[in-house]
Amino acid sequence: MFKRILVPLDGSSFSEAALQPALEMAKCMGSTIELLRVAIHPSNYVYVSDPATLAQLYDSDRAHCEDYLKDVVARFKSAGIPMRYAVLDGAVADSIVDYAIDSGADLIVMSTHGRTGMERWLLGSVAERVVRGAKVPVLLIRPQLSDSTKA
Repeated sequence: MFKRILVPLDGSSFSEAALQPALEMAKCMGSTIELLRVAIHPSNYVYVSDPATLAQLYDSDRAHCEDYLKDVVARFKSAGIPMRYAVLDGAVADSIVDYAIDSGADLIVMSTHGRTGMERWLLGSVAERVVRGAKVPVLLIRPQLSDSTKA
């Protein structure tokens, strides 16, 4: 029986594919959903020499992440499932694994982006790193691609 289900989201429709299965499991088991978004520090994708500007970008990104999670909670409020959220920063996979431990999560439900080949080698797989590092079960959801996006 899973009492606390962690669902990491990155803001993409791919990551949100994990929401419905997590909600259905939570409804059946009386679980709480823990949403998590890891903010990416601006220094990872842009060079800014002014520390004040960098801090402003960072604060803006964290606020955007929090607004996104509030919106997700609001969209699923009618489901009647207790939902909490958190925004962290750091290495994404490590942050997910650490938060699962800190929050007492019993299960991690997350989607994969389905990257293969060179793209996976270059970008890596957060899902794979979470599976390897997690101390609790991980349910991976592979999002369905629409006909127009299938290769």
